[in-house]
Amino acid sequence: MQAALEAHFSRKPRLTPPLKRWEEDLPESQKEQAVPGQLIRVTEINKIWMEIPRYENIMWGGAWVGFISTLIPAFIAFYMSVNLIFLPGFHYSDIYDLFFLMTLWIGGLLILSICFFNLKMALLVPRDQPIRFNRKRQKVYLFDYQRKWNPWAKWPATVKVFDWADIHGEISYEVDRYDQGFRLYCAVCKPGTTEVIERFILSRALSHPEPQRRLWSHCCQYMQHKPVVADPLYPGRPDSWKPRKSMHWPEEIDRESTTAPEA
Repeated sequence: MQAALEAHFSRKPRLTPPLKRWEEDLPESQKEQAVPGQLIRVTEINKIWMEIPRYENIMWGGAWVGFISTLIPAFIAFYMSVNLIFLPGFHYSDIYDLFFLMTLWIGGLLILSICFFNLKMALLVPRDQPIRFNRKRQKVYLFDYQRKWNPWAKWPATVKVFDWADIHGEISYEVDRYDQGFRLYCAVCKPGTTEVIERFILSRALSHPEPQRRLWSHCCQYMQHKPVVADPLYPGRPDSWKPRKSMHWPEEIDRESTTAPEA
């Protein structure tokens, strides 16, 4: 037992810089995999490409509750400020009147910003930010939506393309309030090195690491053109992802990621 504990805690990550809360490195993508492969969820899988959904753990219903609960106070604050201006005896030169008016305006703007933030969360943030694997091109296509704290700024959606040969698998153990457990990361390294230039989440936290190992194994075997099981651990889409799909691949990327290169 003591030897097993020492071996566990003496492990070191293979990649640099190391992943925060690193737990284990997974087998290299081009090598034989140690465990049978199995998808957790899948959107599409065929002989050319495969798309894996990535669900962000957000209380979407809470966004609507937040929008409605802040819309009314924002309206009241601005309504009171307008009425204050037309009240008999109100003077802009009176420091107390002006201070109260500015307080209403600033408070109303802050509440309205929170209201707009919740509205954007409910309507614009995609439920699914998928990843596509094209084994004919040996490319990985990552759809990423960048949410910001400022609701008045643009929240851009980006698509990044990586060479599969440069991607390594890692597992971390997360203690986040909304995403606790073992999380699967893909680390993109400089070609032929273990120097990480970017990381992205392939699968969010689960209570046990084995499904994450099997997911990585499945991706590797699929990209190696080996036979794989198409049935995922959880078929279909969760109810929380419905009823809308607010993400769309750019037309050029959509065509490239779903076709084989021309001979």
